[in-house]
Amino acid sequence: MIKGLAISTVWVLDQDRAKEFYTQKLGLELRTDMSMGDGGMRWLTVGAKDQPDVELTLMVPGAPAMDPESAEAMKTLISKGILGAGVLATDDIHGDYKALKARGVEFLQEPKERPYGTEAIFRDDSGNWFSFTQARQGDLDTSKEWGI
Repeated sequence: MIKGLAISTVWVLDQDRAKEFYTQKLGLELRTDMSMGDGGMRWLTVGAKDQPDVELTLMVPGAPAMDPESAEAMKTLISKGILGAGVLATDDIHGDYKALKARGVEFLQEPKERPYGTEAIFRDDSGNWFSFTQARQGDLDTSKEWGI
């Protein structure tokens, strides 16, 4: 039986830059950084300190997940900023927005009120965009349902 989400992939253009962005700018903790054998792919994961059971793997498109043509197409989409990578939850949208912006995180949208809470949109160093959301108090808190 499925018990929940453990690892989700975020496609990035450069793992070293992504590692720095996700740990230094976003403040996520490094979970794993290892090579899968001689000449093998690099397994790089990060996660929120208070959520030890969920990780993001930061992967460059390519083998073994996809053929060279698909990898190049994916890299083009990433660099164009077409791909949304998910929703990151916060309990202090305005304070965290200011702190992340001060660390050099590029925001496409400042915090705005939405029916589900307050949301800002930012890009990672590869071009992926994320919703950065604080759930509305008193409403259905989807962050608990989604494990975020």
